[in-house]
Amino acid sequence: MASEKPTQKRYPPELKERAVRMVVDLQGQDPNDHGVVGRVARQLGVGVESLRTWVKQAEVDGGRRTGVTTAEHDELIGLRKEVKELLRSNDILVAAASFFGAELDRRRSR
Repeated sequence: MASEKPTQKRYPPELKERAVRMVVDLQGQDPNDHGVVGRVARQLGVGVESLRTWVKQAEVDGGRRTGVTTAEHDELIGLRKEVKELLRSNDILVAAASFFGAELDRRRSR
C-alpha cells in the first residue's frame, strides 16, 4: 500500500489577507492577548498554524521580522529553475561536443 501525501487545502489569497489583517488589528488593540490567532482561525475556518505562518510571512514582507520575503522567495525559485535549465543545456552541449569531436577523430584516421 503506497502512502499518499494528503492533499493540501488551499485558501484564496483574499481570505489570507483578511485573516492576517484581522490578527494584526486585534493584536494592535491588545498586544498582551495571545489567543488572537486561534480565535481568528476558528472564526474563519482556517488552520491555526496556517494563519500563524501567514502572519509571520506578512511581518517578514513588511520588514517587521527578519527572514526571506515572498518576493525574494519567488526570485530564488525562478533562479533555481534557470540554473537547472542551464545545467541541462550545458550537459547537452558537452555531449554534443564529445560526439562531434569523436566523429572528427574518426574521419581523420581514415
